[in-house]
Amino acid sequence: MITDQTPVVIAAYRTPIGTAGGALRDHTVDALAAPVLAVLAREIDTGISDVLLGNVFGPGGNPARVAALAAGLGDTVPGLTLDRQCASGLAAIVTAATAIRAGDGTGYLAGGVESPSTAPDRTRPDGTVYTRAPFAPAGCPDPDMGLAADAVAAQAGITRERHDAFAARSHARAVAAQRAGRFDAEIVEVAGVTRDERPRDRFTPERLARFRPAFTPDGTHTAANSCGVNDGAAAVLLVSEARRRELGVPGLALEAAATRACAPELLGLGAVPAIAAVQGPPMPVATPDAVEFTEAFAGQVLACLDAAGIDEDRAGPDGGAIALGHPWGASGAVLVVRLFHRLVVQGRGTTGLAALSSGGGLGVATRWRVIR
Repeated sequence: MITDQTPVVIAAYRTPIGTAGGALRDHTVDALAAPVLAVLAREIDTGISDVLLGNVFGPGGNPARVAALAAGLGDTVPGLTLDRQCASGLAAIVTAATAIRAGDGTGYLAGGVESPSTAPDRTRPDGTVYTRAPFAPAGCPDPDMGLAADAVAAQAGITRERHDAFAARSHARAVAAQRAGRFDAEIVEVAGVTRDERPRDRFTPERLARFRPAFTPDGTHTAANSCGVNDGAAAVLLVSEARRRELGVPGLALEAAATRACAPELLGLGAVPAIAAVQGPPMPVATPDAVEFTEAFAGQVLACLDAAGIDEDRAGPDGGAIALGHPWGASGAVLVVRLFHRLVVQGRGTTGLAALSSGGGLGVATRWRVIR
């Protein structure tokens, strides 16, 4: 039910998604996020109440506030940085939506940013370098994500052939969308970079079948049917439905949101209970027009889609993270940017689902509807 306090996205942008060490390698998280925030802030004349950004491997020091200042939003605009691992960007949007429902402020900028290229090394007191913090306490299963993805795919009976076909489709769709200019309106140029770096043309299932397992000797995930390590930022402008009507602009209303969890060793399946919570009836009964699901690992995504009753062909209509890239803290926000431009700007449907699984067995799902 849409009310005056329903949170509505009225603008959404992202940077190009770069390969770590690639075109965006010299841009810190605040430098990546600031251009997106600046463009969004120009969409509303009543000021910004707060800036919320997800971030996983940044330098600390509240990058959301630093990026807000760098964007020229002014000294009085605060900032909040969230870490829900890969779900951070979507969690930031849900958190901003909660504030709007509570009647706090007028406009929120929310999304996420990640720069593996400039992330500092993490060291323990003994000087050893580590790549991630634990997802579970000592003594509990805490596999690396690639190992967990192989286990989830095996448990769900997802074949290697299906992995590769899904990944090839993601690349083909992203390349087609690039060529058709469907990403152009959502991308904010950063230092002359205007295109996503990762999508590969002619990445067929036959070519993908040549890649060796990346995580376990007999595993089904490879470097080609898994996401990359990527730099990028994405954010949206959220207002209340009452404010949207005053502005007289179309928007994407948040109808429902849920955060759920499962066993940490099954971390790729966290989205399944979250999707069930926001959808209510089984997916075949109320299938949205567009589904955006962060493609961390092909088999893990397919296991989630199967369990949620979503036809895999409906997910990522213009490609997903396997093709476009997975800038961890930003990826959840990229989903909403993609939905906004497909449904609101391009008018290709009226309802959407954005969801993803995250480290530690977490999952976030959101359900959206176009209003004009």
